[in-house]
Amino acid sequence: MESGALRQAYGGVFAELDAGEFQAAPQGQLSAEQIVAHLVANDELMIQATEALLAGSPFAYYELEEDIHRPQLDALAAEQGGLRGLTALLHGTSDRLCGLVDQLGLAAETPVETHLREGFDLVVDESLPWSRTLDLHSRVHLPKHQAQLHQLRA
Repeated sequence: MESGALRQAYGGVFAELDAGEFQAAPQGQLSAEQIVAHLVANDELMIQATEALLAGSPFAYYELEEDIHRPQLDALAAEQGGLRGLTALLHGTSDRLCGLVDQLGLAAETPVETHLREGFDLVVDESLPWSRTLDLHSRVHLPKHQAQLHQLRA
């Protein structure tokens, strides 16, 4: 498995972040800082699952729910000094994830118990080959947050 599509999807997110000038989020929606902190937290979870597969685990677990991290997102944003620090951290976590994905080979087909809920757009509650979850991340999850960032700039 190669990380080309994943790197391209992250590139779209970074292009929005580079454009900057974000407005406050509407009530109930994530701010630009919270979106980036959410992506960092997600990367860390995906890194853990990918490392387990690379270590030879026949099974891994991945769970991300949209609202579960809100207090932690704000804490991470404060810890990183805001959007600039979070963006630097996301560069690091995304590079690390992509590097691990490039190493997966046949392990990418290992089933991973996946629990992913982001609004009504993305709901997964089943065992999937890790390659499928990574595909959802690059084709659905990252573009969704890229669009949210874009809306916060408009």
